[in-house]
Amino acid sequence: MSETAITPFSSRCEILADLWMNYRDDEEFLDFVEYNDLGLPLAYAFANTMVKLNASGEALIDETWDLLLSALELEDTGFESIDDLFNTIS
Repeated sequence: MSETAITPFSSRCEILADLWMNYRDDEEFLDFVEYNDLGLPLAYAFANTMVKLNASGEALIDETWDLLLSALELEDTGFESIDDLFNTIS
C-alpha cells in the first residue's frame, strides 16, 4: 500500500507566499486572497524568515493550504512549487 505524499510545511509556505505575492490581484484568486488575509501574508513572512510561528500560526497556514487545495479541487500529492501545483491542474 503506497502512502500519499504530503507537501512539507516549508514548501506549503513557499507556495502560499508565491501565490500571495504574484497572484493576489489575479481575478481568479481575489476571493481566496480576501478570505485568507491572515494566512497568506503569514506564510510569506515565515517563508522569508521574518517571523517564528507558534502552534496557532502553523494551524492558520495549514488551514489556508487546505482551502487552496479545496478551491483547486486537488489532493495533496507533495508539491514542490507553485508551478508544480498549477501544472497539476492544467
